[in-house]
Amino acid sequence: MKILTKEEEQAHYNATVKGGTIGGLIGTAIGTGVVVAASRRYHSFRALSVPFRAFLVTSSGSFVAVIAADRASNAFDIEHNPEKQREIAREREREDLYYANKTAMERAKEWASENRYPILFGFWVASMAGSWIAVNRQSAMSSSQKLVQARMYAQGLTLSALLASFAFEGNDAAKGKGRWETIKVIDPNDPEHKHYIEKKIHHERYAGEDQWREMVEAEERRMNERKEAAKARQAKNGSAEEKHHEAEAKHQKEEADKKEAKASS
Repeated sequence: MKILTKEEEQAHYNATVKGGTIGGLIGTAIGTGVVVAASRRYHSFRALSVPFRAFLVTSSGSFVAVIAADRASNAFDIEHNPEKQREIAREREREDLYYANKTAMERAKEWASENRYPILFGFWVASMAGSWIAVNRQSAMSSSQKLVQARMYAQGLTLSALLASFAFEGNDAAKGKGRWETIKVIDPNDPEHKHYIEKKIHHERYAGEDQWREMVEAEERRMNERKEAAKARQAKNGSAEEKHHEAEAKHQKEEADKKEAKASS
C-alpha cells in the first residue's frame, strides 16, 4: 500500500474536485436542457411545480458530479501508482489471452452475458419509449391512461427479458463459466511458435476480483525470497565459522608441534 505525502494528497483532492465540478456543470446543463425541452413540449410536464423541476435539474447535476469525481479520483490514483498500472497491464494481458481463441460470436455472447443488467435497463427504456409511441396513437385515452398502458407494456417486455437473463445466468452457473478455464496458447519456449500448450486462466467478472489472489502470490514470493536470503546468510556464516574453526585447529596444531620440537631439543 502506497503512503501518500501531503503534496500528493492535496493533488489528489484537487483532481477529484476538478473532475466533480466539471461533471456537475455538464450534468446541470444537460438536466436544464431536458427540463426546458420537456416543459415546452409536454403540458403534463409543464404542470409540475417549479421546485420539483429545479430538483430534477440539481439531482442530474449531482449525479453526474459524483460519477465524474469518482472517475477523476481513480484516474489520478492509477496515474500515480505504478503497482496499479502493472495490475491493469496484467489484467489486459489476461483478457487478451482469454479472448485470443474466441470467435466474434463467442465474444459477443460473453459481452452480452457480462453486461446483461445494463442491457436490461436499456431494453426497459427502449420498450417504454416504443410503448408510449404505440399507445400515444390511441386518441381515445387520456394522457394518464396512455402512460399507465405504456408502462404496463414496458414492464411485461422487461419481465420477459429478465426471465431470459435469469435462464442464461443459471446456465452459466451450472457450467461454471467466468471462473477458471483451460485454453490453448502458443508455447513461449517454442522458437517456431507452432506448438500449443494448455494454460489455466481465471476470467474476472469485475475489475479487481483477483486482486487478493495477486496480493497473496506476491506475499508468498517475498516470503520465499526472504527464506532463500536467510539460508544463504546462514550458509555463508556457517562456512565462515567452519573456516575459523579450521584456522584455530591449525594454529593449535602448530603450537603443539612447536612445543614438542622444543621439548625434544
